[in-house]
Parts: sequence; C-alpha cells; structure tokens
Amino acid sequence: MIKIVTIGVYGATEEQFFQALQEAQVDTFCDIRQRRGVRGAKYAFVNSKRLQARLAEMGIRYLHRKDLAPTTAVRQRQKEADKASNTAKRQRVTLGPAFIDAYEEEILADFTSQSLLADLEPDAQVVALFCVEREPAACHRSLAAAKLQQESGVEVEHITP
Repeated sequence: MIKIVTIGVYGATEEQFFQALQEAQVDTFCDIRQRRGVRGAKYAFVNSKRLQARLAEMGIRYLHRKDLAPTTAVRQRQKEADKASNTAKRQRVTLGPAFIDAYEEEILADFTSQSLLADLEPDAQVVALFCVEREPAACHRSLAAAKLQQESGVEVEHITP
C-alpha cells in the first residue's frame, strides 16, 4: 500500500527539507506546482533543475503533475481572500472557501487517484506531494492528498520540516 506525505518548503532550510524527505522514506517526489521556481536565494534549492538533481542524488524519483496545480484564476481566489483578511501569503494557515471550491471544481473534478497511481513505478511506497506553503491546510496539496485518501484509501501524513 502506498503512503502519501505532503511537504512544503517555506520555513525550512535546505538541510531540514531534504532530511525530512529521508526520514519519511520518500522514494517518489511529486511536484504539484504550476511554476516550478521560487524567487530569491533562500529557497533556490527547490527550483526545478536543482531540486531534480538533488533528488536524483538521493535516489528519489521526480514527477511533475501540473494537472494538480491550481490555475492562475484559482490562485487569484486565494489572493483575494488573503487581501480581504489582510493576511500575507506566507502567514496564511488555512485556505479560503472560495479557493477550495474553485480548486475542487476546476482541478479535482477531473482528477482521479488512479491517474496518479498509474504514473508511479511499481515499487513506489512513499510519495511526497510538494508545494511551497509551510502549513498543509494553507496549501492545495492537502486537498489533493484528501482526494487520494478518499478514493484509494492511501495513508496520508503531512510533514513539516
């Protein structure tokens, strides 16, 4: 049985981030960001090419599932909610109802857990769903993980390095 872990990067050092993946025994890393780059030097290690190179060194397979990334229009819903509540993106602890509804309708409605599971290697055991937000409840990765759990009964654990 496959286990799903979710992980973000904000608030973690490079060492903490990769150590958390090792401790969770991740063998497959699933990047669910639309844009696979992060501004600034602090988190440059999760820019796509650097991230993929480091994961390869660690023996962790890399997948990019853009179909699980929120579109610009869906992200705009959260941006509006953050603005209305005067919450900075990196300070957010939960997703707004408008974002959740839009993500479920526009992204998850067409997604089946089988489509992701079919992309995995036969020996995959621990799959990390990755996006940048620190708090799982403030990120779409928690919604994707919940759908995987609901449809396939996979175990889900949210890790925060």
